[in-house]
Amino acid sequence: MRNLAARRIRTGIRTAVSGTAVLGLALTATACGGDSGDSSGGGKQTLKGQSVTVAGVWTGVEQKNFKKVLDAFSEKTGAKTSFVSTGDNVSTVIGSKIEGGNAPDVVMVPQVGVLEQFAEKKWLEPLSKEVASRAAADFAPVWKEYGTVGGTYYGLYFKASHKSTVWYSPEAFEQAGVGPAKSYQDLLKTGRTLSDSGVPAFSVAGEAGWPLTDWFENIYLSQAGPENYDKLAAHEIPWTHPTVVKALTTLGKLFGDKDLVAGGGAGALRTDFPESVEQVFGPEPKAGMVYEGDFVGGLVTDQLKKKVGEDAKFFPFPAVDGGKAPVVSGGDAAVVLKAGKNKKAAMELVKYLASPEAAGIWAEAGGFISPNTKVDLGRYADDTARQTAKSLIDAGDSVRFDMSDQAPAAFGGTQGAGEWKLLQDFLRDPSDPKATARKLEAAAAKAYRK
Repeated sequence: MRNLAARRIRTGIRTAVSGTAVLGLALTATACGGDSGDSSGGGKQTLKGQSVTVAGVWTGVEQKNFKKVLDAFSEKTGAKTSFVSTGDNVSTVIGSKIEGGNAPDVVMVPQVGVLEQFAEKKWLEPLSKEVASRAAADFAPVWKEYGTVGGTYYGLYFKASHKSTVWYSPEAFEQAGVGPAKSYQDLLKTGRTLSDSGVPAFSVAGEAGWPLTDWFENIYLSQAGPENYDKLAAHEIPWTHPTVVKALTTLGKLFGDKDLVAGGGAGALRTDFPESVEQVFGPEPKAGMVYEGDFVGGLVTDQLKKKVGEDAKFFPFPAVDGGKAPVVSGGDAAVVLKAGKNKKAAMELVKYLASPEAAGIWAEAGGFISPNTKVDLGRYADDTARQTAKSLIDAGDSVRFDMSDQAPAAFGGTQGAGEWKLLQDFLRDPSDPKATARKLEAAAAKAYRK
């Protein structure tokens, strides 16, 4: 049984925040302090001869950049490190590895619900007092709360994301004579103008379900408000609630318009996330915009060799029906498995990940935001990354965490099941929002009972 009382405490302390105001803040490179502070091992090779295996969802450029962090840890401590990609089904893969006696030492958990599931299954080691102390000193309290289950601190949030950004091609916008949208209605109008100019509005990544949940969450937070968002995240209101049907209806107007979605629903369902970015910023553009988080910037820079801020720009996800512009976040938490064979080295790695030094390595590589307030903004690869990083830090406890990441994994975090699958079905045919809401509620009720 999930601890819904604890969830109410976590969700109850957060309030809505205007994405437009937050993203428009002036930047000061020293606002978040420097990269001072000790880091694991102190350069004395204290873990020489030991090894740490880390598992996580990252592939491609994200995996490459995280390995730079692991390499720095190895150089500092002497520990050997390796990374194993789990794919999106983190819970299933890790469960299988534990049962097979081949558990990794550290897992980078991408959903709050999965972290809670791991804790409830007694798979996790509590994080050390040193890690907890660093988290309390250098992170907004909300991030430690997200990593806490039943009063025990299990997960250190190393990587965060700002999931309320719409990325666009300045060239496509200039040719169509349009600018960044200020409201959701303006967004649709801009999209149709782009289509009239010969470029479909959006490339939608429908091949995996998680980008579709992010679409829904931004619309729902703005349209239904933060109180309803918190209730739905805790399943205190059903997915058949009128606010859910209204949000699905709003989303369906975009998903069901073939002038707004490149390739229509069928094409979007064959488009994975990296491809959705390439369709906007690649050599043969197929759309003018792509919605997703700040991590789009990493793909633009590293995979497509384009300049963020010049070849690729973004604007805040616009307010819906007069609500406030949403700010939805997500993150990956480092946890230590009890079944791992190298728990001492694993805990030292998590301590290192809590340092501004570790975060700064990936920040320089791009496609990364740290919730660590001590990371020097000057470490980020470009002005856009600095802007989104500062906005997340300044939002503090007012950030709303990705709703699907708060849900049980069976509902909000499993490929081909639950919310991911049902929103893919909705992308294919968005004609009946009420029916989709009923299916979502049936899946949620089953998952939350466990």
